[in-house]
Amino acid sequence: MSPVRAMSPARTRGSLTLAACAAVPLLMLTACGDDNAGSASDGKVEITLAHSYTDAQPQHRCGAKVIADEMAKADVGVTVQVFSGSQLGGDADRIGSVVSGDIDMDIQGASALGAIYEPVSALDAAYAFDDADHLARYFDSKAATDLIEDFATQTGVRTLGAWSAGMRQFTANKPIRTPADLTGLRMRFPNSAQFLMNAKALGASPVEVAYEELFLALQQGTVDGQENPIVNIAALSLDEVQDYLSLSAHQANSNLVIIGKVWKELSTEQQQALRKAVEAATDQVPGCVAEEEQKKLAEWKAGKDLKIVEDVDVEAFRTRADTYLRSNFKPAQLKVYEGIRAAAQ
Repeated sequence: MSPVRAMSPARTRGSLTLAACAAVPLLMLTACGDDNAGSASDGKVEITLAHSYTDAQPQHRCGAKVIADEMAKADVGVTVQVFSGSQLGGDADRIGSVVSGDIDMDIQGASALGAIYEPVSALDAAYAFDDADHLARYFDSKAATDLIEDFATQTGVRTLGAWSAGMRQFTANKPIRTPADLTGLRMRFPNSAQFLMNAKALGASPVEVAYEELFLALQQGTVDGQENPIVNIAALSLDEVQDYLSLSAHQANSNLVIIGKVWKELSTEQQQALRKAVEAATDQVPGCVAEEEQKKLAEWKAGKDLKIVEDVDVEAFRTRADTYLRSNFKPAQLKVYEGIRAAAQ
């Protein structure tokens, strides 16, 4: 059943336009409203915000919860109700729900969003981003602003912010130091076109398994290994069913905060408050992720269950991935990828 949102039956449109904001980077749009904004007298609105993470993960603690808390502090008549842990469906299902309006807001990876607008999937390309700072620089660029505006035009879904939830790393029951070490391993990758392309680019044989089913798949031997950021590996307790963590840092785990039809039902004041709330979360998540990663790595290094492999030949993986992606991307995806690389230092 879709969550119920209480809305005023009468709506008028605000007069503020985004013309003056067109060249402003995505994460600096907090002062800009929307020409489809509702009236400031529209009354109270309850917004549903969904994601797939546990309440203990930084994406929730420092992300979704911060957005909800900041909106409560803003006192502009908007309440954000957070549904964590895929309560409202898996990533692929929630995309359609945001488009239809059954879910108002979502925290999604770029590759999943590629199902409704293919070019945005390139944000999740292997070795596109060097680190979280690189991702932040890109989203402050005109290239990112253009991409997000095109995404909104084509889908009706707006992106209010983006952050990195850590670099994705390999785990398996053997060390993975070079692309050759992936030979013969059944490596779990998410079921999206970009992730499956990444698998080929890195030299892996991908097996599609849902995130929620990953622990069992590894435990039963359906797959030999997988790749995820450290915070996800810890949240799923994958150290209990894997012997090695190989620090390949082969992909920035992007999170985009998106909003659907409800955006036009918000007043300009409410839109501005929501942008600021998302900006507050965007500022906090990377630091929370880094702190959690350091804590987990220290625990694993001190223990005996999960061995940390630090001497991964990252350049070998990076070179292979770049060659493959440039040869196999469609023109629109390649444009996004090149824009990302241009933001590297």
